Amino acid sequence: MTTQQTLRSAKIRIRIIFIITGLILSIPLVAMQFTKEVKWTVSDFIIAAGLLLGTGLAIELVIRYVKPNLPKTILLVVILLLLFLTWVELAVGIFGTPFAGS
Repeated sequence: MTTQQTLRSAKIRIRIIFIITGLILSIPLVAMQFTKEVKWTVSDFIIAAGLLLGTGLAIELVIRYVKPNLPKTILLVVILLLLFLTWVELAVGIFGTPFAGS
């Protein structure tokens, strides 16, 4: 694969990251129109966007620069686990940190 093809595929993956982030954030936005149980503020959307974009870009960096499959897989699992634990902590406060949502 040439350098130009690699750069093109990286740009496509970054576009996909932004599109998926937007689609995920549209779920609570649409839900807020139909129910009073979903109450996100602008800061909630900003934090969620930061988490999702940060995770997506970290995954992109691992895919781009880590070559052996086992370390790549381990890093990807760790990144996704950190996203999940952070999201759950912000939502319900399972660890009881000061920035918990409960």
